[in-house]
Amino acid sequence: MRNSLKPTVGLLCLAALACAGCTTDTEQSPTKAATASPTSTTTTTTYAPYVNATEASELDAAGSAAAYNLAFVIAEGDGDACTPAWNGTDAIDDAAVKSRVSALTDTGASVRVSFGGASGTELARACDSASELAEAYGAALDAVGSTAADFDVEGDALQDSDSVDLRSEAIALLQKDRPDLSVSFTLPVMPSGLDDDGVALLDSANHHGVQVSTVNIMTMNYASSYDGDMGDYAERAAEATHEQLMDVFGTSESTAWGALALTSMLGVNDVDNETFTLEDAAQVREFAEGKGVAWVSMWATFRDRECGEGASDELVDCSGVDQEDGAFGEAFSG
Repeated sequence: MRNSLKPTVGLLCLAALACAGCTTDTEQSPTKAATASPTSTTTTTTYAPYVNATEASELDAAGSAAAYNLAFVIAEGDGDACTPAWNGTDAIDDAAVKSRVSALTDTGASVRVSFGGASGTELARACDSASELAEAYGAALDAVGSTAADFDVEGDALQDSDSVDLRSEAIALLQKDRPDLSVSFTLPVMPSGLDDDGVALLDSANHHGVQVSTVNIMTMNYASSYDGDMGDYAERAAEATHEQLMDVFGTSESTAWGALALTSMLGVNDVDNETFTLEDAAQVREFAEGKGVAWVSMWATFRDRECGEGASDELVDCSGVDQEDGAFGEAFSG
């Protein structure tokens, strides 16, 4: 996603379902996002938007989120060192970020640390070993008291097979030390589903024994050839990815739906002719509830407002469509 900062029960045993010895026991999810147990056919779809980790927005509260995705932790500065920082500039233990997180969690929501994004250097490309990378990830999680990690992998980072494998190894090490750590992967998607690199990343996670709770697909920024209905495209992308999850993890239909999350870029997208409307948001919410999708999200709360006259950038700090403040948050929360 653009870096402008620029289940009722259980953590799914997705990776382990493809291995011997996996059980279907469930436990309280640390993210509060509801996902289906391996035998469940229903789930509660929650709302978990992306927010700026360093700057509060009056729009954060719209929709009463169950969780917030804090964007983004990447390598500090020019990315030469394995040092985690918010947006590459702010220290992990920055007091302002801690205060920000405290305000978000005071609402009853949890926070998920999102690593990566579209800009800067993802830590897996800056660290030299899996143990060093796991330590960097852990430091960011500890700084905000989170037991949920989101890995937004896209662009060159997704195509870098060495860093993909290093990340998988590091996450597995991290989960060994933190058995309650919930892990989601946020990946680009097309209406036809994940591309080969996205599937390869999930295969790598599976191979290294990562316990994946959720695969969050970015239903946005497809290509100039896609100029139809963005709500319909989101449904098509979800249906295709659902089939891929069943194949990669060898799991049931209901479990695969409960392991899926959908993130849309509200309003005007980066690709010409792509505009995600409030009607699309309502459509995606209804679809997600019907299928038992774990959570729905959007990029991002600070864009959930109409642009001011000639003063706002529709790709950075507003939606580019006619709307009331916070309308997309309300639509996604149902």
